[in-house]
Amino acid sequence: MPWYELIHIEHADLDQISAEVQVPRDSPWFCGHFPDEPILPGIAQLGMVFDAIRRLSDQKWKIAGISRVRFKQIVRPGDRLTITAKPQKGRDETFSFRVMVGRGLACSGVMALAVQT
Repeated sequence: MPWYELIHIEHADLDQISAEVQVPRDSPWFCGHFPDEPILPGIAQLGMVFDAIRRLSDQKWKIAGISRVRFKQIVRPGDRLTITAKPQKGRDETFSFRVMVGRGLACSGVMALAVQT
């Protein structure tokens, strides 16, 4: 069973990827993180960003680096998220990304990728 539900994914404009996902209340990420205050860990948010980029690409990517990451808002069980990722100008393997919860910014940063060999 996947740990999150992909509701919709598309190339929103030229190269921008846009995905809507929902993390079910019974996702294993919430077990023990934290028992009385379940929140989605940052690593899970970064994993969803990588999955969105990978799904709409013809490349076999691996993560080469992550920088300028800011976690601004807690993601709770059942939240519906919007993920956007866009290649940086002149750097098709480096993506600026945002994870939104409603109108609030949950996470943003830069993800550098490399082709898997």
